[in-house]
Amino acid sequence: MGQDWNYQLGRKRVLLFCVQQEDTDHNYYTSKTYGPTDPMSKDLWVNVDQMDKEKVKIHGILSNTHRQAARVNLSFDFPFYGHFLRDLTVATGGFIYTGDVVHRMLTATQYIAPLMANFDPSVSRNSTVIYFDNGTALVVQWDHVHLQDNYDLGSFTFQATLHSDGRIVFAYKEIPMEVAHISSVNHPVKVGLSDAFVVVHRIQQIPNVRRRTIYEYHRVELTKTKITNSTAVEMMPLPTCLQFTSCDSCISSQINFNCSWCHLLRRCSSGFDRHRQDWVDNSCPDETKDKSCDIINTTQLYPFTTTLVAKTTGQSRSKGETTTAGASSSTSHPPTSVPTEGKTTNISMPKESAAERKDTHPLHTGLILGILGVLLIMAAAVLVTVYIYHHPTSAASLFFIERRPSRWPAMKFRRGSGHPAYAEVEPVGQEKEGFIESEQC
Repeated sequence: MGQDWNYQLGRKRVLLFCVQQEDTDHNYYTSKTYGPTDPMSKDLWVNVDQMDKEKVKIHGILSNTHRQAARVNLSFDFPFYGHFLRDLTVATGGFIYTGDVVHRMLTATQYIAPLMANFDPSVSRNSTVIYFDNGTALVVQWDHVHLQDNYDLGSFTFQATLHSDGRIVFAYKEIPMEVAHISSVNHPVKVGLSDAFVVVHRIQQIPNVRRRTIYEYHRVELTKTKITNSTAVEMMPLPTCLQFTSCDSCISSQINFNCSWCHLLRRCSSGFDRHRQDWVDNSCPDETKDKSCDIINTTQLYPFTTTLVAKTTGQSRSKGETTTAGASSSTSHPPTSVPTEGKTTNISMPKESAAERKDTHPLHTGLILGILGVLLIMAAAVLVTVYIYHHPTSAASLFFIERRPSRWPAMKFRRGSGHPAYAEVEPVGQEKEGFIESEQC
């Protein structure tokens, strides 16, 4: 039996989702669609029947179940949104889950979806889920799969190919109906990519319980009307901040992102990637405001202070006065007095006189300033609220969301809520190789 993953697993975790609206600006990938008459559509289709039989694997469990997912280990590092992945989760619903946290709501975000829909390989003995890894690319093919609620419409055959250089190819061989007309009542229908980061919170009211919140920071939505028989989509990755390994190359980069360098983590980032929690926990947003590669050295302030003391001391000696040894070893603050033998010169007397004059100001001046301050704070709060409402993925929005109390409303996905839930099957090493082939004989 497959292991059932949900937000109540072991009563140790709570999973929340914060999903933004569709983002089609393609900051991370550029895509190109090839029609049925384009020769590239045929070239991008991988014929697994001509591949090495020992490397082509038919997943017996996925080929006989509905809403199941299984881990697949890669033989190469696959770059996805700038992050290198070594294992993925293949689902029966026509998509690949790329996240580290396995839960029941795999369709929400962090996916590679050539055609995410309510496919059920168990309704037909001809339906199979196949994958092939040749060392530089992984091919996952959903072969002759049917929609659970529309079996009579015919079978779908399509595949996703993930290359070691980050290139992603969606190829479609048999699409018996318009993708835009596939029902999404019982299962989301998506074509594209998505990634998110996970933030872990501790719930103070409940000991030993952690809440994991998943924030989707980018999504690529492909046009569904262009997905037909013998078509293909090729997506090429664009540079990200994560590829820069030095401060100079990071802050001088000319790409689509505002890259910043964190000296403590020695990492380049835009602040929105899977390392978001480390970035915030180590105060990297505050560190990167100056956009400088120079590490601030607080000892540079001391020579300036010592010079002032030495100059003052020299003036005392010129008058025939002896300065104590303590005057030459001061702190970073300028000295307020110079102790001498039989005489003390106070330098801060003018400042004290100014302070006394300030105390004589009328009382109503402070009251007016206080009222103005309150009005400014209220106006700022209104502006921040409006900004957060219209920019749900901004740094200010995430700051308040990450620190909200657990009693605030959030999207909680529970069993029986009407949303599709996936369960993870046994590890790949325990799969039933050749089970479908022997059953077809």
